[in-house]
Amino acid sequence: MKLSRRSLLATTAAVAAATAPAASAQAAPRRSPALRTGFERLAAAGYATLDGQRVGIVTNPTGVTRDVRHIVDVMHADRRVDLTAVFGPEHGFRGTAQAGGSEGRYDDPATGLPVYDTYLKSGQPLADVFTASGVDTVVFDIQDVGARFYTYIWTLYDCMEAAALAGKRFVVLDRPNPVTGRAALGPVLHKEFATFVGRQPIAQAHGMTVAELARLFNGEFLTTPVRLDTVLMTGWKRAEFYDASGLPWVPPSPNMPTPDTALVYSGTCLFEGTNLSEGRGTTRPFELLGAEGIDGRWAAAANALGLPGVRFREAYFAPTFSKFQGKTVGGVQLHVHDRAAFDPVRTGIALLVTARQVWSGFAWRADDWIDKLTGSTRVRTMIDAGAGADEVAAGWREELAAFRKVRKEYLLYG
Repeated sequence: MKLSRRSLLATTAAVAAATAPAASAQAAPRRSPALRTGFERLAAAGYATLDGQRVGIVTNPTGVTRDVRHIVDVMHADRRVDLTAVFGPEHGFRGTAQAGGSEGRYDDPATGLPVYDTYLKSGQPLADVFTASGVDTVVFDIQDVGARFYTYIWTLYDCMEAAALAGKRFVVLDRPNPVTGRAALGPVLHKEFATFVGRQPIAQAHGMTVAELARLFNGEFLTTPVRLDTVLMTGWKRAEFYDASGLPWVPPSPNMPTPDTALVYSGTCLFEGTNLSEGRGTTRPFELLGAEGIDGRWAAAANALGLPGVRFREAYFAPTFSKFQGKTVGGVQLHVHDRAAFDPVRTGIALLVTARQVWSGFAWRADDWIDKLTGSTRVRTMIDAGAGADEVAAGWREELAAFRKVRKEYLLYG
């Protein structure tokens, strides 16, 4: 029998369908084609909320459209909006600086707009920057990752406070929380430990969007509330992870390459407060953890805990920069197999506890940076006293419940 090319392709497809394996237990994420970001809604409305205003925008490389054009380029080219200034956070407006750095003051080559540096500025000095820029309204559009110690939410807070001091209006364009907005997790910051990795008492994994945080900051923490407007998303559900959004992922900072990084970050960033590598200088920052002298016992101890949604692989790696640069270290790689069950903060604490148990070289950073990250001395002192992860987590139960009650008043999405 002679088969045409069309018949052969049809036969091949039928055989493939008949022999294909059953769908995996972890189904593909449901897409949200109806999701529209705050910027998409602002632009679709012809920038009406900014009409007649000289506008400055606080943003970074994550401020992009669905077709990955930067919103500064889009707004600058649109006569309906008078964009006159850009304000860059940590890592800079175009994202060229590493952690703890910024790009300084310069004129953007692509648009000619003046770019002002906000990093490590707050209060009146930052208000003076807004005044010098000549803007009437400050707009904020940066992708957050859901952790208290990720500095962009405190750039948001500082800019809101400074805008109030300078008599400026403040507009927040909302984007998804990439690790969902289901729940707040972990310890709550104690005010005496306030720094740029935590200005105010919120949970370590806050479970909010930037617009919700802006409303919370304005209602609970700012002495003088700012004139605040928020442009909300449509189509976002609190239980959705970032890959359901249909939006492109642009690394919010150099060591946040994928949404998988964000998923673990609110727990494993705690290793910044230790002498172990948190994976900076690898292709999997915050998913790879380790130090010289660690072997397979750590992965075995962590797996023995049976933590929900995650497994640990014995791993060896050589960071290209940061801790242990150019040296081969041993440790673990986190493999999250059930995102809905995974608790990043509980996992981070369990990894600290087991690392201390199996490796005699374990030490906290000499400046007690772990206290700034966790928001108090409690985690450090309890682990040093031999407490297990469950006991440590029980220590923040009451303060977390109190924060969740306040948080609930400012949630905007179902």
